[in-house]
Amino acid sequence: MAQAAPETFGFQTEAKQLLKLMIHSLYSSREIFLRELISNASDAIDKLRFEAIERPELIEGDADYHIDITFDADAGTLTIADNGIGMTRDEVIANLGTIARSGTAEFLERLTGDQKKDSALIGQFGVGFYSAFIVADEVEVRTRGAGTDDGVCWRSRGEDQFTIESASDVPRGAQVVLHLKDDAKEFLDGYRLRAVVRRYSDHIGVPVRMLEERTSSDDDAEAPEPTMEAVNEAKALWTRSRSDVTDDEYKAFYKHVSHDFEEPLSWSHNRVEGKLEYTSLLYLPKRAPFDLWNRDVPRGLKLYVQRVFIMDEAEQFLPLYLRFVKGVVDSNDLPLNVSREILQQDERVTTIKNALTKRVLTMLKSMADKEADDYQAFWDEFGEVLKEGAGEDFANREALLGLLRFASTRGDDNTKNVGLDAYLERKAEGQDKIYYVVAESWEHARNSPHIEVLKEQGIEVLLLFDRIDEWLMSGLDQYKDVQFQDAMRADIALPGKDEESTEGDKADDANEALTERIKTVLGERVEDVVVSKRLSQSPACLVLGQFAMGAQMRRIFEASGQAVPESKPIFEYNPTHPLIQRLDAESDEDRFEDLALVLFDQAALAEGEAPADAAGYVNRLNRLLLELMGG
Repeated sequence: MAQAAPETFGFQTEAKQLLKLMIHSLYSSREIFLRELISNASDAIDKLRFEAIERPELIEGDADYHIDITFDADAGTLTIADNGIGMTRDEVIANLGTIARSGTAEFLERLTGDQKKDSALIGQFGVGFYSAFIVADEVEVRTRGAGTDDGVCWRSRGEDQFTIESASDVPRGAQVVLHLKDDAKEFLDGYRLRAVVRRYSDHIGVPVRMLEERTSSDDDAEAPEPTMEAVNEAKALWTRSRSDVTDDEYKAFYKHVSHDFEEPLSWSHNRVEGKLEYTSLLYLPKRAPFDLWNRDVPRGLKLYVQRVFIMDEAEQFLPLYLRFVKGVVDSNDLPLNVSREILQQDERVTTIKNALTKRVLTMLKSMADKEADDYQAFWDEFGEVLKEGAGEDFANREALLGLLRFASTRGDDNTKNVGLDAYLERKAEGQDKIYYVVAESWEHARNSPHIEVLKEQGIEVLLLFDRIDEWLMSGLDQYKDVQFQDAMRADIALPGKDEESTEGDKADDANEALTERIKTVLGERVEDVVVSKRLSQSPACLVLGQFAMGAQMRRIFEASGQAVPESKPIFEYNPTHPLIQRLDAESDEDRFEDLALVLFDQAALAEGEAPADAAGYVNRLNRLLLELMGG
């Protein structure tokens, strides 16, 4: 029967853009293509090992797993072959014609056209199979899925399209044949290839084999034909003693498990023996992935049981707020046929999860104490996610609170580098609260009228402006027995003000008439009108009741379509301010109403909120300006 003609397919748009970027932007790092292809081959073997636990017939009598690298200098081809799980025709189209990864769109939107900057961005996305086109004019993939009879040949020049055709006599697994570019012929040298394998892939747990190198004495016609020999250690890195693993090997293994282009920020390798036996190798990346804020994207550690690969992205071993951590966990106590459903119910998994969580937090604490610059770099990338943990993980809350970093009134910019321990060490005399203010931006927080007296008294205020901050603080009560105090709440306790309560009562009594006049004007717009003890420069501000929802949370609720409970602000005014004194002296009730409402709307504007009646605010302000100008 005649063989079917090749079929032609177009690349997905995102795949074409990524191909173009890598071909033109990664010239200086082109040897990473070999690391990526070996890593893919290793994953394919791991997947077959797992599938064969329940379906041993997939092995087809060949359990001698290996990855072979061969080259033909005359033909200009380099081949990376594995005897792993292979692919069917549909899997080839799905895996080699598209980039089915969350965050692709965000990745492509960030591309600038600057090759140096764009190549750095690839590190946050991963390169994978497409890195072959860094060195190849044409790539051919011959593959057959385990347990199937039909082979497939995929071929492309990395431009707009690829072809698929049937192939006969294809062994189980995949053979990736690279037709190298003229300027990539350096990879047709055995010594060069061995050096790259040992640099990037020595940790791979299966043999990466090449033909043994022949010396001049082997040129004798009677010398035996060279055989395939392993050029890597072929022992899973996490199973080795920490003292036997170099930093370069740890870094190379990180790139294998994460497909990150950059080196890790830090790592922890640990073996636990006793009631439970497991080994973990955990990494902290340098940069956040593009889909970090998508909590539904699968992510987690690679799970091995008794050194047999079980699953990628086993999310059960770390809490969601540590979803940026990469690495491996290998247990001797879990069954080989473990599933995600079983993991969720297994007490042993819960025990390992608790231990790994504490290990990551310990890594971060050590970094914060000993390598402040590295921790600041980590915080800038992952700080907002760590805040999720402080709000969700009660068991580790104290440790997480110690890791948080904030901007404050002691800083000159919006850098978040103030920890709670440092805040408590330098708190003012008589201060028994941790003061903070939540706003839409650093500028709004820094200039908030609510913290005027605190700043004048030299009291440091934490400036919170991340989208998660109000939610976080709503669930926190104290840190190391020191209470948190929201500077925007009506029940604020100011240092030294308890002794002045009598003077405060006198101030309230002296301004009782003005308070009542303002209440009459503002009416249902406010919950109450009171004399302020927190204002020194501004005439007025709006404060929240003890249980009222703040503006940031209200916006989050509204954006998600949820009902927002009704709440009214409390209007506080500063009786020593000239505008308030002018208001008190106003005898014309219409003008008094205009002035009072303008002050109310300006207090809203100071918080970044628009006036409820913008047109009314403009009309009143125009009337007052005209009177001022004698119009």
